[in-house]
Amino acid sequence: MSAPTPQATGPVAGKLSFLDRFLAVWILAAMAAGLGLGRLAPGLGDALAKVTVTGVSLPIALGLLVMMYPVLAKVRYDRLDTVTRDRALLVPSLVLNWIVGPALMFALAWAFLPDLPEYRTGLIIVGLARCIAMVIIWNDLARGDREAAAVLVALNSAFQVIAFAALGWFYLNVLPGWLGLQQTSLDVSVWEIAHSVLLFLGIPLLAGFLTRRLGEKARGRTWYESELIPRIGPFALYGLLFTVVLLFALQGDAITSRPWDVARIALPLLVYFALMWTGSLAVGRAVGLTYPKATTLAFTAAGNNFELAIAVAIATFGATSGQALAGVVGPLIEVPVLIGLVYVALAARRYFPPTTAAADPAVLPEGSAHV
Repeated sequence: MSAPTPQATGPVAGKLSFLDRFLAVWILAAMAAGLGLGRLAPGLGDALAKVTVTGVSLPIALGLLVMMYPVLAKVRYDRLDTVTRDRALLVPSLVLNWIVGPALMFALAWAFLPDLPEYRTGLIIVGLARCIAMVIIWNDLARGDREAAAVLVALNSAFQVIAFAALGWFYLNVLPGWLGLQQTSLDVSVWEIAHSVLLFLGIPLLAGFLTRRLGEKARGRTWYESELIPRIGPFALYGLLFTVVLLFALQGDAITSRPWDVARIALPLLVYFALMWTGSLAVGRAVGLTYPKATTLAFTAAGNNFELAIAVAIATFGATSGQALAGVVGPLIEVPVLIGLVYVALAARRYFPPTTAAADPAVLPEGSAHV
């Protein structure tokens, strides 16, 4: 992909690589393939579940690691200190992720699913699990700030270990009791959450950091970003598509045999993603963030860690429970909605002040690709 100059004004699609330009097609095809595979091979789910890591099937865990590694290898870690000093980004992110997001999902779950306690609980768990994995892909595609995304994801990870169990107790047991609603208990340990965070963020983060550090030391930054990154970049998409196929294959039968239940779960999720993303982007614009940082704020606030949510639901309520199905429907809705919001974000770029080549991740070295 040829790198646009800071003054380039051509159509956004023309600045995307072939893989990026048709990403929605590849993802929809992966979803369809997964659903078909789940129906044609009903024993596949049992086979995939035989070997798990923190409650997640090993093949899915490997797909997630492959998906995240190339993007984290692109992060310029020497710029992270400038992000950590940016309170206009960090404070809204913490508020949106750990106060607004869980509260909004709790309200939507009760508003749309008052008669379906299992699905309602599953959605609340999804709302508590803030995104630490796939959001990096969406942010990168939308030309968000990679360094800011790395910092916000790290913050989400730390808060997840500390706050997930406490928030689960509050939103499933305490708050419903105050409001006179049905109460549910959530038995999940801090160590279980830490396992998930260390696996899905720690391993690819360390690998990405070492790749950049050793690559730049050996051959320099120009070679690293113009030669190595374009070679490993496409593996993020390959890992994403592989993961999507397996996720949908695992619950293919449940999704296709209970379409009305899926629709009931999907509706509050659609509202959630729309409100969180547009609201967060508007907050970023209001506090004066540049387009890359406002976009990063929006995607890190709207995305959810469905890997953790599914693992917790399976460990607590069982693999065939309604809570687990709600967790699986999460990516069923999140994947196409957030890829659609990538295009919305790119179109909304014109409403933000222009950024310099140094500040804008869209301005890449020759031959560099985002995914």
